[in-house]
Amino acid sequence: MTQAINTGPPAGTEPYRWRWIALCVILAAEAMDLLDSMITTIAAPSIQTGLGGPSSMIQWLSAGYTLAMAVGLVTGGRLGDLYGRRRMFAVGALGFTLCSLLCGLAVSPEMLIGSRVLQGLFGAVMVPQGLGMIKEMFPPGELATAFGAFGPIMALSTVAGPVLAGWLVDADLLGTGWRMIFLINLPIGLLSLLGAIRYLPESKPSHASRLDLTGTGLVSAASFLLIFPLVQGRDLGWPAWTFASMAASIVIFIVFGRHQSRKERAGGAPLVVMSLFRKRAFSGGLVTGLAFFSGMIGFSLVFGLYTQIALGYDPLKAGLAGLPNAVGALAGFIVVNASGLARKVGRKLIHLGTVVMAAGVAGVGVTLDLAGTGVTPWQLAPALAVTGVGMSMIMAPFFDIVLAGVEPHESGSASGTLTAVQQLGGALGVAAIGTVFFGLLKQGWSFEDTMRLTIWIEVGLLAVTFLVAFLLPLRARPEEESAR
Repeated sequence: MTQAINTGPPAGTEPYRWRWIALCVILAAEAMDLLDSMITTIAAPSIQTGLGGPSSMIQWLSAGYTLAMAVGLVTGGRLGDLYGRRRMFAVGALGFTLCSLLCGLAVSPEMLIGSRVLQGLFGAVMVPQGLGMIKEMFPPGELATAFGAFGPIMALSTVAGPVLAGWLVDADLLGTGWRMIFLINLPIGLLSLLGAIRYLPESKPSHASRLDLTGTGLVSAASFLLIFPLVQGRDLGWPAWTFASMAASIVIFIVFGRHQSRKERAGGAPLVVMSLFRKRAFSGGLVTGLAFFSGMIGFSLVFGLYTQIALGYDPLKAGLAGLPNAVGALAGFIVVNASGLARKVGRKLIHLGTVVMAAGVAGVGVTLDLAGTGVTPWQLAPALAVTGVGMSMIMAPFFDIVLAGVEPHESGSASGTLTAVQQLGGALGVAAIGTVFFGLLKQGWSFEDTMRLTIWIEVGLLAVTFLVAFLLPLRARPEEESAR
């Protein structure tokens, strides 16, 4: 989720009557998307046992979903501009629900991964529509409250996904085993669909731009050529074409940038407004977000696998082991939002958050070293809670600060690009950190040494986040300026 510069309802008009119920519908869809982005981190070993497949399948369960989201988000937002946001929200919710059913019925790794990719694409159609509708439904005085609800939902959904997955797999409801982690979306998705039809307002901008299909194709191809060899290269023995593919991805990203610049100069509607990259705050925000979300999502995957494979936790215990992370994140968001620290402290809160989160992650490593394979969730709880608090301190001010220097006419492209980079960072983290984890195990490293190195990689990515955050402005634009 990103926060865009907004105007609220036109002056002199009454706010939308059902806006708070509509916000709940939008938040339910957001939670469903975020839960599904993380829910396979705990269920992956059970899924692999049930369906078979190589270790790369574990990475694809998460990377396929987030990669599809990343390349589809900006186009999904444009579809709402062209055909109406409520209509496209409903299409996305229906498609997401049907793909969840396909995931639950999968009979092979290929069918499951393909269904996950389709899930991500429909999620990319559904999620962007809510932001535009919120801007139109709420008056300026209520916008901060409406957008503020996303922070706790994001934090809770991201870290609660593994807990929910562990409980569902362990409960084996109706004999479904791991399949219930996808089937649980059916009632949630149908309620979101019905809520959208009943309570979401008609919303369609008067000046909608056409789809940039060439740009979409280029950025999709570049992203796939980067992620695919990172995930599959280890299983295939790193043949020469994997390195050629990653090199080709860089070339195609450059071609994409030039295509967008030409389209913008010609008066067209590019996927990405290239003038954004001339703003130090926005470019720095993209690199900051890429480093932070790569490490956070990649570490979550490896931690979930380590607790089950090396420590012998069952899925429920592994999911509950991460619960202190959720509690710490929620507590951090509550304190930050209640005190207004995000606006008062600004960028310094991101810097402080990276230090706190790095200390928490390092604390996990120290706990594992001291307790060994007999470590209990209670022993891990303090370090994980600190990690969650640090995460909330980074995320609370991040989007506002990155978008501080964005002009109103650039806000749509900026929000979509920032959210897409967040998803791409997640896919890249799963691909790269997961590949390091499985690769070292294949070379004969012990689980303990492999996990120790993974922890240092996460600390290193947080150090990069700390340094690159200096490119961001000291704080977000004043509220009176944001409301213009």
